[in-house]
Amino acid sequence: MGSVSDQTSFKEELRISFYSFSTWVLSITVVTICGNLLVLISIIYFKQLHTPTNYLILSLAVTDLLVGIIVFPFSMAFSLSSCLYHEDLFCKVRGSFDVSLSTCSILNLCCISIDRYYAVCQPLTYRTKINDHVVVIMILVNWIISVLTGIGIIISGLNHEKCEESCSMDVLLPSTLGPTFSFYLPAIVLLSIYLKIFLVAQRQARSIQNTTCQSTKSGAAVSKTERKATKTLAIVMGVFLICWAPLFLCITFVPFSNESVPVPVIETLNWVTLANSMLNPFIYAFFYSWFRSAFRMIISGKVFQGDFTNSKLS
Repeated sequence: MGSVSDQTSFKEELRISFYSFSTWVLSITVVTICGNLLVLISIIYFKQLHTPTNYLILSLAVTDLLVGIIVFPFSMAFSLSSCLYHEDLFCKVRGSFDVSLSTCSILNLCCISIDRYYAVCQPLTYRTKINDHVVVIMILVNWIISVLTGIGIIISGLNHEKCEESCSMDVLLPSTLGPTFSFYLPAIVLLSIYLKIFLVAQRQARSIQNTTCQSTKSGAAVSKTERKATKTLAIVMGVFLICWAPLFLCITFVPFSNESVPVPVIETLNWVTLANSMLNPFIYAFFYSWFRSAFRMIISGKVFQGDFTNSKLS
C-alpha cells in the first residue's frame, strides 16, 4: 500500500511540476513575443524611429521574436523529455535554431556597436559612413552568416552518435572552435569598441564642461543624446553577455573535464540565455522615452484611430 501511495504522490508532484513549468514557459513566451512585437511595430510605424540605429534594433527584435516563436517551444519539449522520446534530428534542429539565433543576436550587437562607434567617435562622418544602404547590407550579412551557421550545425550533427540525454551538448560543437567564433571573438570585439566609445565620451563630457559658448551647447545636446543611446545599447550588450556567458563557458570547459554536467544544469543555463530575448524590449522602454511613447500609443489602440506615423514621440 505504501508503494502505491508513494507512486501516486510522485505522479502528482510530477504533474504539478509539469503544469508549473508549462505555465512559466507560456508566460515568458507571451511576454517575449508581445514585447518584441511592440518594438517591431514601433520602428516600422513611426517615421521618427526610421534611423539606421533603430533598423539594427529592428533586426535584433526580429531575432528575439523568432526565439519566442520557435526556440521556446523546441526547448520546452526538450526540457520535458530530455530528448528521450524524440528522434535524433529533433535535437539537431533545436540546437541549430539555438546557435543560429544566438549568432544572429551577437552579430547584430556587433553592428550596433560599430554604429555607436561612428556616432560618438566620428560624428562628422557618421551620416556618410552609416546610412540606410550600409545598414541593410550589414543586416543581410548577419542573417546569411547565421542561417549558414545553423545549417552547418545540422549537417555536422547528423554524423554524430544517436541523441542521448546529453545531446544538447553534442549539438553545440563540443570544442573550443565553435564558441570562439560564435561568442568569445565577437564579445571581445564588442567590449573593445564600447571601451573606446566610453573613453571618447568621457573626453567629450570634459570638453563640454570646459566651454560655455552657445554653439557648443547645441553640439553638447546632440552629444548627450548620442551618449545616452550608447549607454542604453551598452546595457543591452551587457545583459546579453551575462545571459549567454555561463552557457558558453560551460560548453568550452566541459570537454576538458572528466566530469559530465547534469542535464538539468545545462537546461537551466539554456533557459537563462533564452530569457535575454524577453529582456531587451524592457530595456528599450526603460531608457528610451520615444519607445515608451510609441508603446503607449500602440497598447492603448490610439494608432488605430488615425494616422500617427508622423507623430512627435517625446
